[in-house]
Amino acid sequence: MQAIEHQSSPKPTRVVVIEDDAATRKMLVAALEEDADYNVVAEFGEGVAALASLKRIKPDLVLIDLGLPDISGIQVIQEIGATRLKCDVLVITTFGDDQSIFSALEAGAHGYLLKGVTAEELRRDVRLLRDGGSPLSPSIARKLLNKLNAKKPDQIAPLNKKSSLTPREVEILQFIGQGFSYNETAAQCNIKNETVHAHLKSIYRKLAVHSNMEAVYEARRQNIIR
Repeated sequence: MQAIEHQSSPKPTRVVVIEDDAATRKMLVAALEEDADYNVVAEFGEGVAALASLKRIKPDLVLIDLGLPDISGIQVIQEIGATRLKCDVLVITTFGDDQSIFSALEAGAHGYLLKGVTAEELRRDVRLLRDGGSPLSPSIARKLLNKLNAKKPDQIAPLNKKSSLTPREVEILQFIGQGFSYNETAAQCNIKNETVHAHLKSIYRKLAVHSNMEAVYEARRQNIIR
């Protein structure tokens, strides 16, 4: 399928949509472009074509379906991470099974929504993502919490062991847990937004989690933060 590229704008968030269903893709594009803060700079119906162009396009945000006709959306997400593109990735899909959810988050997705969201809800969740949040459909959030609550005793890390996180990581996680955005956390810590992202990736790895919500939950469970 031939890619459709749009004229870019230097100010709005540059968005790429990767979705094989033309009607759904049209809806996503229209929903975002109703807001002047977002500019859809390219659309793709296949993963391979998207990967061939993303490095050149350099988007700020990628909206992606997992059920692409050529390669898995999860593979696309992994490749985005491997090429170190500095962009947010938001999954919008029909797949709500555990394997799809955890594989996508582990691959590097920053949010996970099930199809059926309204245009207003989509813009709200994209804004949340760009502000440092991790938007999740309610049923997806419940699955993540159930997984955390179902951990076996031998899978649970000992409490009160803060040595795995550095003081800066604890400070950042405390702000995130209080509802501060990435930008607000960066300002509070007098560091760059990119540095907050780097610390959070380290926190995710050390706590064996995949999202802000999981990180805060696990840190509170271990009494690392309150």
